[in-house]
Amino acid sequence: GVTHLTASVFNETSLKMFVIISNVSWWLIYCTYLFLYPSPFSFPFYTPPPSPRPPFASPPPRLSPLPPAPLVFKNPICKVYRFQTVDSKWMLVREQMDECTLSFSIPRQLLNLYIQEDMRRIHDLRDLGDLSPHWDNLRKEVTSRYGQVIAAYQETLAELDKITGPSFKPSCSKAQRYLEFIPINLHTQRMRVTCPRKTDAFYDVVTVGAPAAHFQGFKGGGLRRLLGRHEAEKKSTAYQCIYYSPEHTAKAQEVLNSVGQLQPLISGLADQLLQAAQQRSAPSLREVLKTLAEKTEQFVHALKDELVKSALLALHAARPGERADSIPCHKEYDEEEWDRVWADVAKSLSCVIAMVDKLQEQEPVNNNQEQPISDHALADVITSHNPSGDWREQLCPLVVRLKDCVEEVVKRAKRAMTFVLLQEAACSIPQGLYLKQRRDVVFSQALAALACGFVMRLYAGMEDRGFLKQLHLVGLVAQFESLLSTYSEEIGMLEDMEVGISDLHRVAFKITQSKTDEPCDLQPVVIGRRDHYTVEVPLPPLAFQTLPDEMKEGKVLQIYPVLFNVGINEQQTIAERFGDISLQERINQRNFEILDGYYKSLNDKVPPECLPCFETQTDLKELLETLGQNVITKKRKNVEILWLAGTICRRLNGIRFTSCKSAKDRTSMSVTLEQCALLRDEHQLNKDYFIRALDCMRSRLTQGGVLCQWDSDPEAACSVAENKPASRHFYPIALLLVSSHLLVVWLILSLVFLLAKYQ
Repeated sequence: GVTHLTASVFNETSLKMFVIISNVSWWLIYCTYLFLYPSPFSFPFYTPPPSPRPPFASPPPRLSPLPPAPLVFKNPICKVYRFQTVDSKWMLVREQMDECTLSFSIPRQLLNLYIQEDMRRIHDLRDLGDLSPHWDNLRKEVTSRYGQVIAAYQETLAELDKITGPSFKPSCSKAQRYLEFIPINLHTQRMRVTCPRKTDAFYDVVTVGAPAAHFQGFKGGGLRRLLGRHEAEKKSTAYQCIYYSPEHTAKAQEVLNSVGQLQPLISGLADQLLQAAQQRSAPSLREVLKTLAEKTEQFVHALKDELVKSALLALHAARPGERADSIPCHKEYDEEEWDRVWADVAKSLSCVIAMVDKLQEQEPVNNNQEQPISDHALADVITSHNPSGDWREQLCPLVVRLKDCVEEVVKRAKRAMTFVLLQEAACSIPQGLYLKQRRDVVFSQALAALACGFVMRLYAGMEDRGFLKQLHLVGLVAQFESLLSTYSEEIGMLEDMEVGISDLHRVAFKITQSKTDEPCDLQPVVIGRRDHYTVEVPLPPLAFQTLPDEMKEGKVLQIYPVLFNVGINEQQTIAERFGDISLQERINQRNFEILDGYYKSLNDKVPPECLPCFETQTDLKELLETLGQNVITKKRKNVEILWLAGTICRRLNGIRFTSCKSAKDRTSMSVTLEQCALLRDEHQLNKDYFIRALDCMRSRLTQGGVLCQWDSDPEAACSVAENKPASRHFYPIALLLVSSHLLVVWLILSLVFLLAKYQ
């Protein structure tokens, strides 16, 4: 009985203590949860009620839909704010960030163009013909190096074609080999403001990581330093080849491009001339002949260069049997032969012109006022044909002769300029081809960002006739704002970025009409070669018809890239106190000159009413003068340079870019500060709301725990675009579930231990 009573008391007592301990444990869990989430608004699964509407003098304005965006932008993420103005009104602010499919499509196209260009270079080297052993060995070595570059680019292209997922490269992937051509965190950011006092306003900026060869590293510096060092080394190793300066090699590439473009044009115009002769159309003959004469004169002018003549002499001396193992002597070649070849082109054209004049005299209706032939020396050539026969039959031999002369000149000129480029490549092995690859990488990132900004700016200004007039008359300024420091590896990034942005002056844009409205037909297309690229931007047929005639006719649109850099982090403080900031000063001064030159050209060709109007009516000339004073002033972390450059860019209808190492923290701070300053200066944001607006735009969580600091970390915003909840909310829940069970088990075991001890 004692044992049964003891057991009964023990069971009853244990049950009561278990209930008490369980209640206590759950209260501990509840208190712990309240400690972690002090506000019901921070509960992960709580959806707060809408906040009460503040008093309005009138109903709040509604945000109308944004202008139609091209299909190169995707996965938009939006935030909407409401701020009070100085007159107690309310403005609505909408921020929208988009990914850009051009992050991958532009580098893919460039890789294909790089491969095609290098393959053509190998083909041209083989077309040089027989060379002496010394030069033939150099050719084989250069050809082998080009083959290695082509293989590497083909491998990279194959890996890029396998990638699926987001349309941007996160910063954690910046050192991956197969992604080195892709820009980091390329996003478009648009702020739209709706307020009672004025029409809706848009402010666009493109954010992107600094275009740089992150995979290759910056141990030896960036492109600017590496190129300068390499040029000095080339002169010391020029004993094995002929040294040509960078200006000479650039001229050789220009001649190759000129003859390559003009030869098919001349051939096509010659065929059109024969077609017009077959139709006996005098007006068509005159029109086609005028264009043919202009293009042929350009062709002859491009070849009348001393570099072409000297390269032909050098190539002749490099043939077998001349001077096999030494640099060729130029005087062993007959210089009159080259003069005779390109002079034959001019004579053939004169014969064609004279024959067309003679044929038009046979038309009494259309040729009553024709002038007599001025060149009597060509009479024998013309009268050798039957004047009463078919026009095409009489003109055909002369046209064929012209085409043959042009072809012969092109053949010789291409060999001569290819020989120049062979010397440049031979003197550069292997460092030169490595630098070319590095430059290709940086340029690819920069061009992807520029194409993204151009498309965004074009669609935003489609209804602005002043902007379109400025676009085709002068072009656009593309202002890159960099926040890199001049310390440690960021010096190399800045040197890479400087060269990459400078190389964008070789890029032009052209608007084309798309075949359909399908997404595949609206993607920008890159054509050209390393010394000049053209980005063709297709527009839907209806939009294309609203453009000015000059743009519809295919006029090339120019871009003026400028870069301003001011380091703002703690590393820049070290650089300014103990290091060297001359790189930053030189970049800012040089690019100010470019910006000032663009403004002067714009001021001469475009009326002031074509430019946008702002509340701050500071004169553009005054802003430029202030910027010029700031770039030469010795002042630490002079962020006034960036603010003035950004203001001038917006006043000039330009394209704005903001960059730091990864387009995250520093870029976020710059963009949000700029947006709040615009709200204050242009839309009368209440000064009491400035800091609150800035904090709000930089905040990570809104009500309901939705991740929204995408401008600070666009990579994290990908989870929002895919409707993924923020993972940080699930860790407390899992921890509490596990810890609560462990707490109960621990309490039960403790109770059993105590009872057993005292029993």
